[in-house]
Amino acid sequence: MSERTIDTGTEQLLCVVRDGVAVVTLNRPEARNAFSPAMSTALRELIPALDADPDVRALLITGAGTAFCSGGDVKNMGDRRAPTDQTHDEKFRTMQQRHHGTAGAIRALRKPTVAALPGAAAGAGLALALAADIRIAAASAFLTTGYTKVALPGDYGIAWLLTRTIGPGRARELMLTAERVPAKRAEELGLVNRVVDDAKLQDEAFALARSLAEGPAVAIGYIKDNLDEAFDVAHKEAIDREAERMMRAQGTEDHKEAVRAFVEKRKPVFKGR
Repeated sequence: MSERTIDTGTEQLLCVVRDGVAVVTLNRPEARNAFSPAMSTALRELIPALDADPDVRALLITGAGTAFCSGGDVKNMGDRRAPTDQTHDEKFRTMQQRHHGTAGAIRALRKPTVAALPGAAAGAGLALALAADIRIAAASAFLTTGYTKVALPGDYGIAWLLTRTIGPGRARELMLTAERVPAKRAEELGLVNRVVDDAKLQDEAFALARSLAEGPAVAIGYIKDNLDEAFDVAHKEAIDREAERMMRAQGTEDHKEAVRAFVEKRKPVFKGR
């Protein structure tokens, strides 16, 4: 098993690449992995680097300790009221870059992404988890929007992500009530894809990410394109776009390898091209 450590510039964000999977760990367990400026900046810089890294075929994001990410650091939110030289527009651009560069960038990746939730995913942390393609939660984990508890409306695209994940009715309920949703209930609602024993979370999440990393990268990217457009284009247009991507994928080396492997009754070895 090959392993390469990536220097993120801060101990608050860890990253190793193992068997084609970039394992990204939010590492502020003493603060339930709440976002800090250093962590947020490092994550924004790391994601495009992983996107461009040919050794990375899948992304697994998780949290250190007993939480995934508790969102914004509420204890330090009072600092935002301190005088600043930034104009309203400058503050907006800073926030915009932070949100697009984290949850937005993870969702935009054409590589498969998995979020492993060892514990709380709250507020922006829930948005970060929802940005991943697949979520696996430990049995003791819980999820909550949390925004009404701190008199805020939501950020990181959470309303959009929730609505597309569990539908408008449930999304409104969770945003307005900030209900704490246990892992099993979250699975029933579709917030997470599966729930596993706490002790098995990291192994099972990595096994899933590795299996995705071994898949046909070009086809997977096209699948994500098709799924992203499902809410936004008419059925006829969706059929046309799928057909175009099918034709492109049929010309890849991976497709030819898959056909050979099927005939030869063996597991295909994909090259991502």
